[in-house]
Amino acid sequence: MQINRQKSMRPIQSMHQRPIHGGNRQWAADMAGIDLATILDFSASINPLGPPDSAIAAIQSHLRELNHYPDPAYIDLRQAIGNFHQLSPDWILAGNGVAELLTWVGRDLSQLKATVLFTPAFTDYDRALAAYDCQIERYPLILPSEDLQHIQIPSLIKVSDNQAKGILINNPHNPTGYLFTKDNLLPYLEQFALVVIDEAFMDFLPPEQQQSLIDLVPFYPNLVILRSLTKFYSLPGLRLGYAIAHPERLQRWQAWRDPWCVNALAVAAGIAVLSDQEFQQKTWTWLKTARAQLFTGLAAISGFKPLANAANYLLVQTEVAGSILQKELLQKEQILIRDCLSFPELGDRYFRVAVRLEHENQKLINALLL
Repeated sequence: MQINRQKSMRPIQSMHQRPIHGGNRQWAADMAGIDLATILDFSASINPLGPPDSAIAAIQSHLRELNHYPDPAYIDLRQAIGNFHQLSPDWILAGNGVAELLTWVGRDLSQLKATVLFTPAFTDYDRALAAYDCQIERYPLILPSEDLQHIQIPSLIKVSDNQAKGILINNPHNPTGYLFTKDNLLPYLEQFALVVIDEAFMDFLPPEQQQSLIDLVPFYPNLVILRSLTKFYSLPGLRLGYAIAHPERLQRWQAWRDPWCVNALAVAAGIAVLSDQEFQQKTWTWLKTARAQLFTGLAAISGFKPLANAANYLLVQTEVAGSILQKELLQKEQILIRDCLSFPELGDRYFRVAVRLEHENQKLINALLL
């Protein structure tokens, strides 16, 4: 793709406000003047293998239940999640995606002196924290130029009043894909009044590589884990996530929120996919090969430096403004990538792409080579 690297261009404008999340195909189609159905979406980090057949079958078999309210306690779904993690369902709260659960995280964090974020940070954290006027303390991650193995994590040992503060971290980190080890995170459990770990992308790692703190929740009442079922199982349109935390905290959240936050079809799909071991293994096998293919292909293109990581997406340092590249790819190739303008620390120096099927990854690589 021929890009004028000297000419200055303004970021893309449209009739809609620039999205702060990936996956907004309607905005992209309106902005570029193309058919939404033609877009190949690399902006949302969703498993390209799904939705799994088990989810579709479960949804179809429960369609006639739409004339009934779902169980407000979601006992069957919580039991399925509990079996998956070997926890009592009392320690689990199902939600309308992680986004809904972040709202209640924000309300709890608002009772503390401040909340610590490592930046760049997932943009929805700001939304959830601003809703309750939380004070935010931002500490930048120091990003290496080519890989994340030597990323520098801010030292919080000498930060004053940690015991009166909370900390909110996603692991693997979004947008870098950096994987915090358990040893990275354990000290925070003793330092902070509330530790929230958003593990929305943890499922993409095989079990032996995961660095989850779920097994520690029963021992730390100040620990909350958030998990998504929509990314790994390719169900973002259903909206389904869950929190793992002390039952007293989850009972408080349940009292705050609207009833029936999770619809009946999402419940059915969630129960089905948690036991779909064939799909889980297929995903881990696909990602190992496809991520390596996309990383190698992008790294071979002059002007791009993808950062090696543990997630199903790549953060890429670019000599071409990310917003310009996004516009060019959309208009010429109907390919949507994620610019990083919503991450102030990254801006137009980076873009992010999901790992997709190998022939789709190759289409992106070829488009960038033209």
